[in-house]
Amino acid sequence: MTGGPAALAGRLLFEPYADQLRASGAYLPSREALDQSLDACGARPCLADGTPIRLIASAHAEGYEAGIARTGGVPTRSDDWHDYFNALVWWRFPRAKAALNAAHLAEIDSRAQGAPRGRRRDALTQFDECGVVVSASDPALLDCLRQHDWRGLFWDARAAWGHRISVTVFGHASLDQLRAPFLGLCGKALLWEVSPAWFASEPALRWRELDAWLADCIGRQDVFGAPRDLRPLPFLGVPGLVAANAAADYYDDTRQFRPLRVRPPATL
Repeated sequence: MTGGPAALAGRLLFEPYADQLRASGAYLPSREALDQSLDACGARPCLADGTPIRLIASAHAEGYEAGIARTGGVPTRSDDWHDYFNALVWWRFPRAKAALNAAHLAEIDSRAQGAPRGRRRDALTQFDECGVVVSASDPALLDCLRQHDWRGLFWDARAAWGHRISVTVFGHASLDQLRAPFLGLCGKALLWEVSPAWFASEPALRWRELDAWLADCIGRQDVFGAPRDLRPLPFLGVPGLVAANAAADYYDDTRQFRPLRVRPPATL
C-alpha cells in the first residue's frame, strides 16, 4: 500500500505533479473534481486546435485518440490511478499531450481504414505511457546513457544528479508503477541537452520549457519514428529512488542494468 496522492508529493520523480498530488489529499478525487482541477493553472489544457479537454466517463466508439481529437473528451475511469496520472500529465504538460494527440490523428488520417498502426504510432503510445525526458547540461552524462554506462551515469556521476542531470517522468503508466517501484522498471527516454542555467531556474519555468521542447520533438518524424528511437532508462538506478542503489555494486545487476547490445555487421 503506497498511501494516497498527497503521500507521493514529496517523493523523488513526482516533483512536477506535487501541487496537484497535495491538493488531491488522501484519496483519489472523483472524476468531476479531477476535471475541475485542470483549471488550477489558470487555463484549461487544450488540443492543438484550441478545443479545451474534458474528463469524461465513456469511451469513444471511433477509438481513443480519434475520439479525443473530435470532442476534446478524455475517457477517464473513476478511482483509477492510471487515468488519474494521465489527467495530471495533461495539466502539467498540456502542449506535449496535445501534440501527441495531433500526431496520432495525422497518422490515422494518412492510413487506410483497417491498416496497421505503424511504428510511429507505437512510439507515440510508448512515450505517452512510459516516457521520460533526461535533461543534462553535461553532454558526457547523456553519452553514458546512450552507451549504457550505468555505473558511470548513476554512481560515478552521483553528485551531478539534480544539478547537472535530472529525469522528468511524462508517461502516466510509469507514474502509476513508480508508486511501488519493482525490479526491472524502465522508462523510455528522450535526451535533452540544456544550459547550466536551466537547473537554477524556477521549477514551473523548467516544466514550461520542457513542455514546449517536447511538443516540438513529438511533431518530428526523426525523433518519434519507431519505438527503438527511445532509449531505456532503468528507474531503480536513479540515485535515491531506492535505498539499495546507495552501493556501487547495485549497478552490476544485469537483470536491470543491461549492457548495450551491439548489432552484428551487415553481411554482403
